[in-house]
Amino acid sequence: MGILGDSLEKAEANTFTRPLPKSAQAQMRFLVKSEKGSTKAVAERLGTTQRTVERYLKGQFKRPRKDLAARLVAEVGKSWQPKVRERAKQQAASTTGIVIETRARFGFTAAPGTTDDSRLRLITQHLPPAYASRLFEAQAEGATEQQLQRIAAEGLQEEYFKDRGRRAPGLHVELTDIDYVELDYR
Repeated sequence: MGILGDSLEKAEANTFTRPLPKSAQAQMRFLVKSEKGSTKAVAERLGTTQRTVERYLKGQFKRPRKDLAARLVAEVGKSWQPKVRERAKQQAASTTGIVIETRARFGFTAAPGTTDDSRLRLITQHLPPAYASRLFEAQAEGATEQQLQRIAAEGLQEEYFKDRGRRAPGLHVELTDIDYVELDYR
């Protein structure tokens, strides 16, 4: 996933009401429970053997290798508190919207006589629920990073640059180079 997709996932993870399990044994236990008791399915998700999963469950192995530890945390994070995630997404998509903070280069297409040189800007802007909903739907449908960037650029264009239609009527904005981006559910 790209930088915007990763930011959407981080924003989703920030809605958790409880921390992820800390120990490898507790993480394995959670994954086995989420896979309805199948250690084989957990082993496939983690790219390891079924016997390794069983050893972590029994407490025979305590500290996973770095690569396995990273996969373990990632997989637990994907399955952790699905109802809390869904509720936060629903609220952002229907009532509160999202906040986007980005440092990016914005290119402009505007009326004659204005500059279209791209500029690096730091912007923090609230985007209404319509854009949050579009971002979530696009992410769920497996949209590319460029498609997600177009939606975010359109939201910033309308909310930040055009001030909800009150100025710059012919302006078209493109996100051309993202230095960083953070999203947060309101």
